[in-house]
Amino acid sequence: MKPVETDVLIVGAGPCGLMLANELGRRGIRVILVDREATVATAPQANATQARTMEHYRRLGFADEIRALGMPDDHPTDVAYFTTFSGHELARHKMPASRDAATFLRQQAHVWNGAELPHRVPQSLVEQTLCRKAQGLPTVSIWFETELEGFAQDDTGVLANLRETTGRAYQIRARYLFGADGGSSTVRKQLGIRYSGGETRQRDFMGGNMLSIYLDAPAFYDLKIPRAWMYWTFNRKRRALLATVDGRGSFVLQTQLREGEDANRMSEAEAGALFLQAVGRDLPFTVTGIASWLAGRALVAETFLDGRVLLGGDAIHLFTPTGGMGYNTAIEDAVNIGWKLAAVIKGQAAPDLVASYEAERRPVAIRNTTFALRFADSVGLYVPSPAIQDAGPAGDAARARAGAYLGSHAAREFTIPGFTFGARYDGSPVIVDDRTPVPPDAPSVYVPTAKPGGRAPHAWLADGRSLFDAFGFDWTLLCVHPSDPTVAAMRGEARQRGIDLEVVDISNEPVAMDLYEGAFTLVRPDQIVAWRGDHASADDARCVFDIVTAHAGARTVADVA
Repeated sequence: MKPVETDVLIVGAGPCGLMLANELGRRGIRVILVDREATVATAPQANATQARTMEHYRRLGFADEIRALGMPDDHPTDVAYFTTFSGHELARHKMPASRDAATFLRQQAHVWNGAELPHRVPQSLVEQTLCRKAQGLPTVSIWFETELEGFAQDDTGVLANLRETTGRAYQIRARYLFGADGGSSTVRKQLGIRYSGGETRQRDFMGGNMLSIYLDAPAFYDLKIPRAWMYWTFNRKRRALLATVDGRGSFVLQTQLREGEDANRMSEAEAGALFLQAVGRDLPFTVTGIASWLAGRALVAETFLDGRVLLGGDAIHLFTPTGGMGYNTAIEDAVNIGWKLAAVIKGQAAPDLVASYEAERRPVAIRNTTFALRFADSVGLYVPSPAIQDAGPAGDAARARAGAYLGSHAAREFTIPGFTFGARYDGSPVIVDDRTPVPPDAPSVYVPTAKPGGRAPHAWLADGRSLFDAFGFDWTLLCVHPSDPTVAAMRGEARQRGIDLEVVDISNEPVAMDLYEGAFTLVRPDQIVAWRGDHASADDARCVFDIVTAHAGARTVADVA
């Protein structure tokens, strides 16, 4: 049987694979996405879509649809800490309901330099949206109940062997294969690529075998606790967090198993008893599911690609969930490689542009897993006082100490503009560095800068729009002097290469001019600054585009710096 032909074969219909299908499909690239399961995830899984991810959904046109999912729009997204849920509240980090996100974002523009705030929504609902959007693209096909058995590659592509659950076997010939097939990735294992990094570290919480218990418990709200998105217990007997799924009674409880507790042998009744330990009193509920997992890891693959085979998402990085960056890092993987694959396939860029994926994304994976591990240390190594649940002066003092610590921790973990916006691609071979200083990198503080290699700074325009909404879908040239010959030079060079370049005049936008500093800024399709300068001749423009499309050859960054 003749192989089915496509441009890109994606293995794995999780967030990374689905986002890549959307990025490629929007650019007219032929995609076949396969997954062994019957559909996308139905369990909630991750429940934090970070601000940068929301900006990408905005770029694709469906951020508002995502923000409408999850909890009711008036439900607070606070993070609250308790001894037990029916006991003492220790601390509360307040965050806005989704209906207030736009107002809050503008009020906090000095902190959140972004077009979007984070959104609290089950990953399963996001995956369903991404899947529906991808299926609506004419060049994308999604085949469920189909498993990759193996593949072979040569200089022109990859031949993959697949099998449906019905037993039917067939082959796909693709120019590139992308493995987004999770922590047990078949693609990574065939390539022989190993993880490296921090293994599980023992902690009082988020440092060992964990249990997720899915619950229907509307009676939880009878406790009359002020509503939150996430409720934590903090005591010596049962540390746990309870994440709100829908604001109507559906929850996920996550707890670390103690000595003698075995997830593989645990009944629903035993799991329910762990929930009641966290509550601190009886109330009616129904356990709808149980899953076990391992916390405390920070693992990154030794390489992200081999020839025409690439990897993304959990297949190349495994997170401890503190900070909520695992799924969000996977989305950024897809965004980074999506426009690059499309550019190479369309002949707009040299094949080495694909190789720049690892140079850019692997340092970010190490950065992000390291930040997540620090949050795990912060919450997991702080052990409750023996008196924390006691009445009297010792108990009062213990709760005050814990509340002060946990309140500070929450501010660091859940207000993280630096974590989500601040990743950079310094040293990338397809970035034209301008030798200006690299800004500080801290999770809770974001320093906006148009230095090439980082996310383009955000600004609200005089007409009320986001600057990001003025960007082109592919390349954008921001200019302070629209009549300068630089504009014609950059436009002409882009046109010769078949590159779509949107020119945006910011000469009447003082905030944007202050943020970008240079007279001209070239922004990539993934909203990363590729080049910045005060002037470019036709030769300069040719050199800039040679570098950013991996055609640099004998030219160097110094030629246009």
